[in-house]
Amino acid sequence: MPKDTGIGAATRRREDVRFLTGRGRYSDDIQLQNQAVAVFARSTVANGRINSIDVSAARDMPGVLAIFTGEDFAEVGGNPAGWLINSRDGEPMKEPKRPVLAHGKVRHVGDAYAAVIAETPDQARDAVEAIEADIEELPAVMDMKAALQGDNFVHDEIGTNQCFDWGWIEDNRQATDEAIRGAAHVTTLELVNNRLVPNPMEPRCSIGDYNPATGDYTLHTTSQNPHLTRLLISAFVMGIRENKLTVIAPDVGGGFGSKIYHYGEEALVLAATKRLGRPVKWTSDRTEAFLTDAHGRDHVTKIELALDADNNFLAFRTETYANVGAYLSNFSTATPTFLHGTLMAGNYTVPNVYVNVKAVFTNTAPVDAYRGAGRPEATYSLERVIDKAARELGVDPIALRRQNFVKPDQYPFASAAGLEYDSGNYDALMDRMQEVADMAGFAARRTESEAKGLLRGFGVNAYIEACGIAPSNLVGQLGSRVGLYDAATVRVNATGNLAVMVGAHSHGQGHETVFPQVVGEMLGIDPASIEIVHGDTSKIPFGMGTYGSRSLAVCGSAVVRATEKVIAKAKKIAAHMMETSETDIEFADGNFSVAGTDKSVSFGEVALKAYIPHEFPLEEIEPGLEETAFYDPANFTYPSGAYACEVEVDPKTGKVRIDRVTAVDDFGNVVNPMIVEGQVHGGLAQGIGQALMENTAYDEDGQLLSATYMDYAMPRADDMPMFGVDHSQGTPCTHNPLGVKGCGEAGAIGSPPTVVNAVIDALQSGGHDVTHIDMPVSPYRVWSAIHTA
Repeated sequence: MPKDTGIGAATRRREDVRFLTGRGRYSDDIQLQNQAVAVFARSTVANGRINSIDVSAARDMPGVLAIFTGEDFAEVGGNPAGWLINSRDGEPMKEPKRPVLAHGKVRHVGDAYAAVIAETPDQARDAVEAIEADIEELPAVMDMKAALQGDNFVHDEIGTNQCFDWGWIEDNRQATDEAIRGAAHVTTLELVNNRLVPNPMEPRCSIGDYNPATGDYTLHTTSQNPHLTRLLISAFVMGIRENKLTVIAPDVGGGFGSKIYHYGEEALVLAATKRLGRPVKWTSDRTEAFLTDAHGRDHVTKIELALDADNNFLAFRTETYANVGAYLSNFSTATPTFLHGTLMAGNYTVPNVYVNVKAVFTNTAPVDAYRGAGRPEATYSLERVIDKAARELGVDPIALRRQNFVKPDQYPFASAAGLEYDSGNYDALMDRMQEVADMAGFAARRTESEAKGLLRGFGVNAYIEACGIAPSNLVGQLGSRVGLYDAATVRVNATGNLAVMVGAHSHGQGHETVFPQVVGEMLGIDPASIEIVHGDTSKIPFGMGTYGSRSLAVCGSAVVRATEKVIAKAKKIAAHMMETSETDIEFADGNFSVAGTDKSVSFGEVALKAYIPHEFPLEEIEPGLEETAFYDPANFTYPSGAYACEVEVDPKTGKVRIDRVTAVDDFGNVVNPMIVEGQVHGGLAQGIGQALMENTAYDEDGQLLSATYMDYAMPRADDMPMFGVDHSQGTPCTHNPLGVKGCGEAGAIGSPPTVVNAVIDALQSGGHDVTHIDMPVSPYRVWSAIHTA
């Protein structure tokens, strides 16, 4: 095998050839014979009582085949939350039903209450316009704190707008309170983690296809997690037998978390295809995506940091209001709790942490995991309050962090927030960040900026995240309704090429390149001879999909275990072929040899023999060469990093220009450096977008004000500087076979506080007493802060 194709090689992504030449096959590209079209009637009010829905005129319009309303689904199950969270008093969370189509009430602008199935999209849209819906508008529940005080409820049947009031770790509460009361210094910061719309390039699309001869359903859909979608539809929503439902996620144009979940549109097209006996497709337009895709973030937090007289961290205490929107999405209860609260110790040896999260229903789109999922929210709170504390104390922000870092000789380290970190070297990351960022030259660059009438600031951040979401026994204790393992099947064909079927789904991660690098190196064969199969539940083993930077750490480990099983069986076959004991067989560079002799057979020869077992002792060796492995991790993985950002601020206009960003990350072992760098670049762009420009805005009536790209500012190439990316300081994960930690979300976690810290540093360097600006740090907000400080 060529040395430039295995683990550690910056191999080009093989899947990019079809994407760049227009040969990708996305859900909307699929055109089934006799396919009909679904279009949804969606609420134009945020909170309303449905008095009646008259579809008679719409039903008689040209091309209309069927119309569904919420009454058609009144008896089917609701789409559940994946995690059960208890409040501090032990009371279970409130879990109101999330219906396929709204009935009784609509609960956010864009909430679907009817669907038209027609021959063409235009006919379906015309019929939707003809539906007469008498919806009595009610006052919208928008402000989270006010929502907990009044008697206007998003879900009348639960009698409250509070989903849960969670404390973590409850046993730490008293000690944390006492540490803060007795501290030499306490820094307090109130902040908002702004709501975001995920905006993947490809909007959602679902196609239902029913075969009346067999009773089988097929759902083609834009999913990061096809097996979970199948499980939810079967077990909770529609009651379709799991062995009668195939879910296929073909090429998917990005997800960022928003396509992990099951949506009602998927259930609707399945119901419609059975009723009509023909395929039914729905494709979202961009406005629907803004209104109905699960949004991200939306936390309002008060955080306190207590320090002793020597500036040692004593305690972090937070109170967060987390907006879950109108309905619970599948991961919505985990994101502000266990994916957020457990990271509130950060990279630090702080002995006391207490986290309180109040999850609140509002008349807005559901909120769920978005790139980073709880980890960016935790890091932003921690790294902003640490920076503020450093300025209050008059100490160097980097020195304050270093003083409180977990040190390399302290691993495994039990954090005060309940996790056990297995490896890391945060000082080494900070050292390398200062070098790559040319911190020594910052003073000269600041002087140059001042000569132009601009303020230059330098911001830093140290983060840690928990990835490879698992293990199942732990997440089960924490409330997860599913296991979080993954699976792979390695099938060796008779001619020596391979198909590797994986439970993870690739929608930008590069699985079709990276998994063959791993298998190719293990087997000593060309990765080009290895095909990766994913996204089709009829072909792949049951896996838990792609999110939480888990693909390589969890599914990749399953690939390794399955490949090890293949090698073990192949050794038996090779021993039989060379008439020796299996214990004498050695395997290296694609060849099986007898120790101490020159006898050998190639992997290809063994593969062929596996399917021509003329002389096999069948009681010892079965024909064929195919193995499956499920991998359930022993712990999370813990990527970490040190980031820096330099900005120039124009004090006359408030305009912020990012001059440079440095990202030094510990991802453990790196399989493909080029793909890792690309993942960091993407995360940085999204994090910078959140910090400077992206913001989801509703008015007091629940109308989405930022529902188009004219109103929702997305980062563009000219908003980005060149990035300085480094992952040379990796410390391998100690508990998975590849030693990897995950890289897909780091940039989105580390960049927001780094950018805001840099802006605050710039303003304070100009003599402006500004201690905080909420994201997005827009020119208006910066200008206003300057003129009100």
